[in-house]
This record gives sequence, C-alpha cells and structure tokens, in this order.
Amino acid sequence: MSFWKTITRKEDPHVYESKDSHLVRSLRVRDFLALGVGTIVSTSIFTLPGEVAAMHTGPAVAISFLVAAVVAGLVAFAYAEMAAAMPFAGSAYSWINVVFGEFFGWIAGWALLAEYFIALAFVGSGLSANFRALIAPMGLKLPASLSNAFGTDGGVVDLVSVIVIALVALLVSRGVSRAARVENILVVLKVFAVLLFIVVGLFAIKATNYVPFVPKYHETANGPFGGWQGIYAGVSMIFLSYIGFDSIAANSAEAVNPQKTMPRGILGSLAIAVVLFVAVSLVLVGMLPYQKYANSAEPVGLALRAAGHGGVAVVVQTIAVVGMFTALIGMSMAGSRLIYSFGRDGMLPKWLGGLDKSKRPNRALWTLTIGGILIGAFFPFAFLSQLISAGTLIAFMFVSLGIYALRKREGKDIANPAFKMPLYPVLPALGFLASLFVFLGLDYQAKLYAGIWFVLGLVIYFAYGMRHSYLNNKGADDHE
Repeated sequence: MSFWKTITRKEDPHVYESKDSHLVRSLRVRDFLALGVGTIVSTSIFTLPGEVAAMHTGPAVAISFLVAAVVAGLVAFAYAEMAAAMPFAGSAYSWINVVFGEFFGWIAGWALLAEYFIALAFVGSGLSANFRALIAPMGLKLPASLSNAFGTDGGVVDLVSVIVIALVALLVSRGVSRAARVENILVVLKVFAVLLFIVVGLFAIKATNYVPFVPKYHETANGPFGGWQGIYAGVSMIFLSYIGFDSIAANSAEAVNPQKTMPRGILGSLAIAVVLFVAVSLVLVGMLPYQKYANSAEPVGLALRAAGHGGVAVVVQTIAVVGMFTALIGMSMAGSRLIYSFGRDGMLPKWLGGLDKSKRPNRALWTLTIGGILIGAFFPFAFLSQLISAGTLIAFMFVSLGIYALRKREGKDIANPAFKMPLYPVLPALGFLASLFVFLGLDYQAKLYAGIWFVLGLVIYFAYGMRHSYLNNKGADDHE
C-alpha cells in the first residue's frame, strides 16, 4: 500500500457503531444543554469581558463576543450535522477518521486533546485562585508552596487544583448520568449568579461609560487597541469562551436519540451562552470605565463592590467558584471519551480503549486526570493556555470542510441525519474561513506552541499510531 493510501485509509462507520454500542446511552437534551452551558459559560464569563475591554476593545467588547459567536455558530451547525449523522465517541477525531482518513482524524483529535488537557488544568487553577481569594477574608491562607505551580512564586503544587480535578474525575468515573445530574444543578446555580449580576448591574450603569463605544485605534504594549483592529484582537482572545460545544459532541455515543438530542444540545447551549456573554459584557463596561478593569482577575466582583453591592459580589463569586466544577465535569467527560477513542482505534495503547465492568471508559478518564494535574502542577500556565484556542480552531476547520465529504455518503454507508447544515454548500466554506480568520488573529506564541504540539503529534503517529492502528492490522485481527 502506498504512503498516501496508508494515511488516508478510512474507518468504516459501522465499526464505530459496534465498538461504541457498549457505552450506555443515558444523556438527554437537558443534560447536553447543561453540559454545554456549564462548559462554555465557565471561568471566562466572570473574567474575560473586563480583561478584553481594558486591553483591546473598550466598550466594544460586546461586538467581539458577537463576532466570535458568529464564527462559533457556523462551526456549531457543522458539528450538529456530524454528531447527528455519526454519534460516535471522540467527536471530530472519529468523524474525520471516517470522512478523510486516519492521519487527518489523528491530527484533528490530537489538536483537541491539547484543549482538554490544558483547559482542565486552566479551570482547576482558576477555581483554586478564586477559592483562595474567598477564604482569605476569613483569615484562612494556604502557604505559597501549596498555592502555586512548581517553581512559580515559591510554589511546589497547587493543592486545591489537584484536589478538585481528582474529585471531579471520581464523580465522572461513577457514571455520566450521575455526573449529569450534578452538572444540571450546578449550571442552574451558575446561570442564577450571572442573571443576578446582570439585574443588579443594570441599575448601576452610567451612559457616559459607553462613549466612545469604539475607541480610536492605536497600538499599546498589549497590541492593538480600539477600531476594528482592537475588536479583531478581542475576538481571538475571546474565542476560547465558545469552544465548549465540542464537549457535547464528544459524548454523543452516550446520547439518547442522538438524531434530535445532539443538534438541540449543541446549538441550544451556544445560543444561551451568547446571550449571557453579551449581556454581561454590556453591563460590565456600563458600570465602570473600562480602564478600571486592567489587571483585574475578578472584574465582576470589582464592579459590584464599586457600585456598593459588596454582599452581592460575595454571593456571585461564591457561586462562580462552585460553578467552575461544571466546566471541569464537561472537560473530564469529553476529554476522556477522546482518549478512549484513540485507544479504541489503536492510535494509542489499546489499554486506553478498555471499559470497566460497568461499561465506563475510566482508564482514559484517569489518564486525562493525571495529565491535567501534572500540566497544572509543573508548567507556567501563561505558556500553555494559548493552545486551548489554537488546537480547537484546527479541529473546527477540519469539521467544516468535512461536511462536503459527509454529504456524498449520507443515506449510503452513513445514516441520513434529521438535521443538516443550512445553506449548503456556502455555510461549510464560511465556517472554515471564519475559523481560519480567528486562528490567524492569535499571537505568534500561540501559533508556535500549536506547531510544537503538531510536530509531537506527527512523531507519535508515525512512530506508533500508523503501525498499531486497527486499520493497519485489519486483516490480522478483523477489528477485534
């Protein structure tokens, strides 16, 4: 077999259906809405609007959120059709493996894996920082050695982050239906906190804080500020807020009636998130001059205290800390299903694709958990966080283009889905171009780190995955 034919060999979708049939289908629309909102509306809604306004956009931060939402929405339509047609574990990795071939599926999945490892560590670190800030007024303080990553400000290990990531893994390991019930409750609390801030903040808005809505463009130490250049920089910075809908698709093998459940869960959760993000952005910049949010890790709390609502600030921030568990649950569920898919296909050791006696992929779950803990413990997070958006955007481009290959096979060897991406063939191309547009707006370091991660993925594929994949050994073991 030629090298090209080897790397473009495609998996039979019926094989994935058979392999994933061992997973329990227990997740309904409400569970996926909670999973999506819980993952998308995570740490960033309480931090990013103020940070982006101060660094790049001024009051126009809401425009950046809307533009980022349009890009995410285009890709979400593609995700919805893919998930309805192929409700397999592993989302983009499995889909691209079927429509484009093994190598391209691996690259898309490897890009997503960076998101899950790093996002798990990112949210764990964010939860830890906010928790320590909440208990500080009570005179409770952890030593620096137990508060920061190894080698950072005297840190040895971020103990709170390690504990919460491990606790979430323990919850998810007991079954996705149980984790989904906890997720549903926490998401209701989180949305309540967001709405409480919006309602209270509306009465503290000053119209002068919106003028000028789009400041004049000029360069700063942080890059472009104001004008369309600042809005564009804001979009690239904000985009990581919307990537959570991939966590819904990764669990589609455990969905009840995925033809309807998946599109409703993906598109519904994104729509809810957009409304909340834009509303928080507009209220936040209306309460205080955007310059006040520079270098503030908790702009929502800052705005509420400045308006004389210190009690509300404590309530919102307390619920925000608890609500961060929702993102950890979503990332743990999705990331573990991706690693399970790699093991299922022999791209990584087959042991990772095994299920426990309750038909749960807990080997993959604990692999993800240990990886997330180690990343949070030993790597400076500023160095790694850029990969969250970069890796996901690469997968988004693959999925958008994958719609063209999918349409040729729908109703043949792939089920004809109940939901299809509208305005075909224009919208898939727009989804690809919009994702590329955001990717090009990432800073140089983000692209460099993505390149390093890509090279590492190539090494693993050619040294291990290509030779050990089920497709390579199909004749020998008939996809056991």
